[in-house]
Amino acid sequence: MKYISIRILIICILLPPVFYNLSAYLLETYLKGRYAKEIMEIVASDADALLNGSIRLKDSVNNNITTYLKAQKVLSWGVQIKVIVGTKKGTILYPPIFYSGEDSLSQHDPMQIAAENYRMMNEGIIINVNLELANNTPITDVLLVFPVFVSIFLLYMGYRSGSRKAADEELKKRNEISRLLELEKDYTDKLNTLGKQREKIQRGIERVKNELKDEKVKASRNEEDMIDEIDTLEKEINMNLSLQNEQHSEIDKLKETIADYENQKGKKQKSRSPVVQKRFKVLYKNVSFQEKAISGFIDLPGDMKIKCEEVIHQLNDDSKLVQIKRKVFGKKGRSTVFEVAFAYKGRFYFRKISDNRIDILVIGTKNTQVKDLEVINNL
Repeated sequence: MKYISIRILIICILLPPVFYNLSAYLLETYLKGRYAKEIMEIVASDADALLNGSIRLKDSVNNNITTYLKAQKVLSWGVQIKVIVGTKKGTILYPPIFYSGEDSLSQHDPMQIAAENYRMMNEGIIINVNLELANNTPITDVLLVFPVFVSIFLLYMGYRSGSRKAADEELKKRNEISRLLELEKDYTDKLNTLGKQREKIQRGIERVKNELKDEKVKASRNEEDMIDEIDTLEKEINMNLSLQNEQHSEIDKLKETIADYENQKGKKQKSRSPVVQKRFKVLYKNVSFQEKAISGFIDLPGDMKIKCEEVIHQLNDDSKLVQIKRKVFGKKGRSTVFEVAFAYKGRFYFRKISDNRIDILVIGTKNTQVKDLEVINNL
């Protein structure tokens, strides 16, 4: 579970019940409206037979609805439907109910039947359809199984994505650790070598000192030989120190190289400034750009540059098309500056000058907003 994000997990937990309830509600609403409409169309479909008294309205409604419901295969999949058809005055036409004795006596008189049919039709027919999906039926099982499979698929994809990301991060960590260990090993070897050399020199000095003491006691050794040996040992010490200084020099050179790289990067951005200024001057005749705006545009990432230039294009065509985020008021006696947002974090500031032209002062992001406003305030 550690490879699956909380958002995907919550979606997978909520998807089955939400999808089931929503789809069941929508399906019931759709089927209820459909059946109500179709039953309304078939209720009085035998108009000629009803008006000439060949069949009673109640019998026609019962026959038509019964035949229609038998033809609906979806009812066998778990859809339960209850249909009530009656007149506005309360006469029930469907489902069948017990007919009174008066109705039985007059059922063979076509004139009376036709008159009765006409009377009930004039009262107005009301259709009430109640529909619900039964539990543990094929149609509800499909509505429940489908989101379950979708949730399982999302969990699987989330797990794959999370495990792949975790594996990539683990590989990067291992590579970085290996690199640092190798670097540590190199420096450790160098330090060990220098330490051994120092110990060797120290032992030599001690040995020379001991020998010097012995020679002084014995007074048998030439003083010049002793001095030469001491000079040799001092040269070795100086050589060791020079090696250490060379390493420090290499480190300083690396730092200077990094600084030169940063300076070259800044120079490249400055070299691009005239190119961008020239291109903007050709493309946008109604817009002028301050130097801070050009440098800010160059520092933007590629996708934010596209969004920024899209808004600049709108300003050039018609400034009314651009949505103003807010007005920024500078010092007294200065024109109002407008702030425009782009690409969510992008910000640039402009003011209107003579001849309906636009002067863009600063282009930056939300992170540079404080500095940008300070620049505007100092203009």
